[in-house]
Amino acid sequence: MTGGVERSIATVLTDIVGNVQQIVRSEIRLATLEVRSEIAKARRSAVLLIIGGAISTLALALASLACVYVLAIWVAPWIAAVIVAATAGIVGGLLIALGVKQLRQVVIAVPKTLASIEENLSWTKTPTR
Repeated sequence: MTGGVERSIATVLTDIVGNVQQIVRSEIRLATLEVRSEIAKARRSAVLLIIGGAISTLALALASLACVYVLAIWVAPWIAAVIVAATAGIVGGLLIALGVKQLRQVVIAVPKTLASIEENLSWTKTPTR
């Protein structure tokens, strides 16, 4: 080195180890943040599924009897009950499908962290002069 103090190999290796430790800690923090974000998405989807299921159950329980009585004016009571049950099932199925669709958007892998780790690995494999 010109005009500077030369460092020993042990000092350079110590610095490298310290830098690698900092990189690993940063990667762990990034992975933690990404996982927390995905857990929040999963939580929101689960809430939609639960609410959808509860509303479907309440709708079936509260409205089915009234609808059966109304439909029983024109058709046999058992046919009216089947019509009401099918309608409630369709509404509940649509709400559950919406929750499942949102749940599929949750990504468990941490793409930013994986890309960063791959970049760091390729950087460490590059020969230095």
